[in-house]
Amino acid sequence: MTIAKSADGTMPLHRAAGPLALIRGIYDYLGRLPLGVLQLLARLAVAGVFWRSGLTKIASWDQTVALFQDEYQVPLLPPDIAALLGTALELTCPVLLFFGVASRLGALGLLGMTFVIEAFVYPNNWPEHLTWATLLLIVLTRGPGPISLDHLIETRLFNR
Repeated sequence: MTIAKSADGTMPLHRAAGPLALIRGIYDYLGRLPLGVLQLLARLAVAGVFWRSGLTKIASWDQTVALFQDEYQVPLLPPDIAALLGTALELTCPVLLFFGVASRLGALGLLGMTFVIEAFVYPNNWPEHLTWATLLLIVLTRGPGPISLDHLIETRLFNR
């Protein structure tokens, strides 16, 4: 073990040698990945899932309405209205997330949709829904990050 002084020279720092130092170095290196990169990847990953689903729905509207009638069976809404709302969310919210504009609103919309899918449509698909919800909660609670139009707008508007 080697002893070094802290940056201000007052307190000794202990540095472990060997495998622990290597592990610590790897952790420190990984910790340098900017949060903004993770926020961007979270937005893009979950946006891609819902966008592709929305494109599938508009490819054949009759099949989509039949799917909502026969398989999804969302409670309280007629199948045609549920299909329209679901498709609208799947085609607008991912665009918001992709560009990072009104990102929290987009994340909230898809988080609500994820809840409905989990609670009423595919309750046994919780591992996939938990993945989507986690990515959406990152955006909802931490924002879209610095690589977003939201950040640019906020910076210009509030001179931050």
